[in-house]
Amino acid sequence: MCGIVGIVGKSNVNQSLYDALTVLQHRGQDAAGIVTCDEGKLHLRKENGMVRDVFRASHMKRLVGNVGIGHVRYPTAGSSTSAEAQPFYVNSPYGITLAHNGNLTNATEMGGDLFKADLRHINTNSDSEVLLNVFAHELQCLGKLNPTEEDIFAAVRAVHKRCRGAYVAIAMITGHGIVGFRDPQGIRPICFGKRETQDGTEYMIASESVALSALGYTLERDIEPGEAVFINNEGELFTSQCAENPVMSPCIFEHVYLARPDSIIDGISVYKARLRMGDKLAEKILKVWPDHDIDVVIPIPDTSRTSALELANHLGLKYREGFIKNRYIGRTFIMPGQSQRKKSVRQKLNAIDLEFKGKNVLLVDDSIVRGTTCNEIIQMARDAGANKVYFASASPPVKYQNVYGIDMPSAKELIAHGRSVEEVRQIIGADWLVFQDLKDLCEAATEGNPKITQFDCSVFNGEYITADVSGQYLQDLENLRNDDEQSKSTAELQAADNETIGLHNPQ
Repeated sequence: MCGIVGIVGKSNVNQSLYDALTVLQHRGQDAAGIVTCDEGKLHLRKENGMVRDVFRASHMKRLVGNVGIGHVRYPTAGSSTSAEAQPFYVNSPYGITLAHNGNLTNATEMGGDLFKADLRHINTNSDSEVLLNVFAHELQCLGKLNPTEEDIFAAVRAVHKRCRGAYVAIAMITGHGIVGFRDPQGIRPICFGKRETQDGTEYMIASESVALSALGYTLERDIEPGEAVFINNEGELFTSQCAENPVMSPCIFEHVYLARPDSIIDGISVYKARLRMGDKLAEKILKVWPDHDIDVVIPIPDTSRTSALELANHLGLKYREGFIKNRYIGRTFIMPGQSQRKKSVRQKLNAIDLEFKGKNVLLVDDSIVRGTTCNEIIQMARDAGANKVYFASASPPVKYQNVYGIDMPSAKELIAHGRSVEEVRQIIGADWLVFQDLKDLCEAATEGNPKITQFDCSVFNGEYITADVSGQYLQDLENLRNDDEQSKSTAELQAADNETIGLHNPQ
C-alpha cells in the first residue's frame, strides 16, 4: 500500500514531488523519500517519518533536477527500519533508482538467484530491492551504452517473466528518463498524466489520479496490466504491452479502504463505488431486518463516510457525525504493533454525546480487520449514552491474509477468520452486526467500469489470483506477521544484543 510518483518536467521537480507525496500520504506514513537527477548527478533524501517531517528546506534546496521519483511507505510484515526507506539505488547499469508498491511472492527465491546467477548483492530484506536488481540485471544484459525505449521495454518483459505477485514500480534511469510498469494482473494501481507549460509538456506517473489532479495534471489513463510507460529526458512518451497474457484483476480493497475517494482507479470513481456500497448494504439491511429500530446512522471517520451517507439516504434515516477525529494521529490500520493501535483509538476519535444519548445507533465502517478498533468504538458509543449500538461493515468479513502488498495481520489475528458473524458480533460487543456481501461489493465497483470482470478478493475469499501462493508460503507469512511472534523476535534480538555487550538480566 505504498505510494509512488515520478515526474519528467521542464524545471526543478522537487516541490511537485513533495506535493504529490503529501497527497499520497494516506498510502504510507512510515517513511518517505525523493531522488532527483540533475546533469547526470543524483540527489537523494529519504528517512523514516511523514513527508512533512522528512523534508526540510535544506533538503529541498539540494533536490535539484527536472526528473525525479518519490515514495511513501508503510512497513510490510512489520519492518520499519530506515534502511528500507525508498527509493532504492543500484549503480550498474547507468545508475537506476526505483520506487515500488506491492509484494513479490517469489522474492526469496529470486534473491538467491540474483546472488548465484546474476552476481548481485541484496542489502536489505525488501522485495523492492530485489525488483530493482532484477530490472537492472535485465537491462545490463542488453549491453547497450545508450538504451532505446525498446531496450527498456525488453527489460520489463524479462521482469514479468521472472517476478510473481503484485508490483507497480517507477524507475529512473540516470541520463535517460523514467519508466513505470505494472504487473500482468494489474493488482496495484498506477496511472499517468500530463500538463502543458510555457516550456513544453510535463509528465507524471503516480499511484492514484488524485496526485495528478492536485498538481494540475490531466489524467491520461491507467497503465494497463503488464504495460510499461517510458518518458525520456526530452519529454517524449512511449508505451508498450510487455506481458504475454495480461489479465485485469485489480485489488478490490483499494475501493474499500486504501484509495482516496477523489481518485479514479482503472476508470472507476472510488467515491461513486463507495456510494454504491452504501446502497447495496442498505438493501441487505432491509432484506434481513425490515422492521429495524435504527434511529441514526453514524460513520466511523474517514473512509466510511461516503458509504454511510448513501446508506442513511436509502434507509430514510438521519445521518450524523458522532465522532470527531484528531487529524494528527495516523491511520490505525497501518500502525505497526497491536499495543500502538489500541492506544491510538481513543486518541484519534472523540464521541459527541448528544448524537448518541438515548438512541439506537448504526455505526458504519469500511471493514473490520482485527476488531480491536470497532470494539473500542462501540464501547465509546455506549459510554456516550447510546441505547443500542448496531454495526455495519461496507465490505465482507476479512478472513484471509493479503500477499499482494497490504500488511494484513496474520490469519489468526483477523477477527472473522474461522468465526461466524454471530461470534464476531459477540466479540466486538455490538447489539447487531451486518456485513456486505462479496457479490454486491464487486458489483459496486464494476458498475463504474463493466470491462473489469474480476477483482483480487483474496482477503475475503482466500483465492489468490496469481496461483503461485502455496500453503507453506502462507504459513511463513503467518509467522512473519503474527504480532506475538514479532514481539518474541524483538525480545530475542534484544537479549542477544545484551549478551553480546555483557548486559545480563539479574533474574
